[in-house]
Amino acid sequence: MKKDLHPDYHVINVVMTNGTTFQTKSTWGKEGDTINLDIDPTSHPAWTGGNQHLLDRGGRVSRFKDKFKGFA
Repeated sequence: MKKDLHPDYHVINVVMTNGTTFQTKSTWGKEGDTINLDIDPTSHPAWTGGNQHLLDRGGRVSRFKDKFKGFA
């Protein structure tokens, strides 16, 4: 096999939206880096049954609602 074909696989820290952390192996970042999740299984409607709302980042949802507010 060719050398240096695969990316470095190392341990990173993951911080979920509720503040809990865990370690996992990933090719993201460098060894020991921390990734903060915006959406995770504790906050995503697909896993929570749709009771929580996603954050409107960048106003996309607002623009969509404004564009189609009279459409029923």
